[in-house]
Amino acid sequence: MDACGERFVIVSGDAWAEVDEVGGGLAGFSQGGRVRVEPHPPTSRPPMGSGAVLAPWPNRVRGGHWTLHGTDQQLALTEPARGNAIHGLLRHVPWTLVDRAGDRVTLTATAAVQPGWPQPVRVTITYVVASSGLTVETELENLGDAPVPCGLGFHPYLRVGDVPTDELELTLAAQMVLPLTDGLPDGRPVSLESPFSGTPVSDVDLDDAFGACIPAEGDDLVRHRVTAPDGGGTEVWAEPVFAWVQVFTPDGFPRQGPDGTVEASRAIAVEPMTCPPDALNTGACLIELQPGEPQVLRWGVQATG
Repeated sequence: MDACGERFVIVSGDAWAEVDEVGGGLAGFSQGGRVRVEPHPPTSRPPMGSGAVLAPWPNRVRGGHWTLHGTDQQLALTEPARGNAIHGLLRHVPWTLVDRAGDRVTLTATAAVQPGWPQPVRVTITYVVASSGLTVETELENLGDAPVPCGLGFHPYLRVGDVPTDELELTLAAQMVLPLTDGLPDGRPVSLESPFSGTPVSDVDLDDAFGACIPAEGDDLVRHRVTAPDGGGTEVWAEPVFAWVQVFTPDGFPRQGPDGTVEASRAIAVEPMTCPPDALNTGACLIELQPGEPQVLRWGVQATG
């Protein structure tokens, strides 16, 4: 079996996406003849978190330790180099196929009760492609007998076809930045002195959390995008519950070219999140998930320009 298990391909017109069975993540998305989300092969683990589902929390938990109603919780340290727990509990487990059609696929997995996680949370994701883009609908359901705080995030690396990442410009809906040291909060969020609005990616080196992401006037969705020199772009849109976004611009990402060859290259992840790093400790923007009261959250990717 491939490292990612079965690969589900969904298609509608000129839009198509691939989804991994292991991890339930997005393994690539193309629309309008251009790659919009970095693909990765099914024969290896997704590189640098590519396309991952981050549940039941995104980003890091300091030391893997948090407290729920006075009871200490100790998660496995899945970022051993820094001694933290990172990106939830479902990135490396097989997901169960619920439903599949030509243009959509639904998968589900449960974050079981385990050391550091006290209530079972079922996560069900439906990916749908259409001529207008990709929609990702996630249902979070507490299967336990007591409330549990949680969060949700996703880890797509954006592209505009074969345009090099450093030739793109970045626009974010964020109003604040959270100071981080080694990926963890180091102070309170502060207002952005210079908002990202057509900022050249070549001018920034980011692994940063941005907050207070709000819709523009007259809109009901949060929107972040990268734009190529020809005016074409790729946009991440999300419901306002995704009030945070992590932007990561690593070097050495294994980028696939149009002929299938892979070359180490700069990349840009634009990661919609419902809460910031270490939210299980700070309480910032957590979703209080009640037993028997599922919550549905939506985001997506689409071409612009």
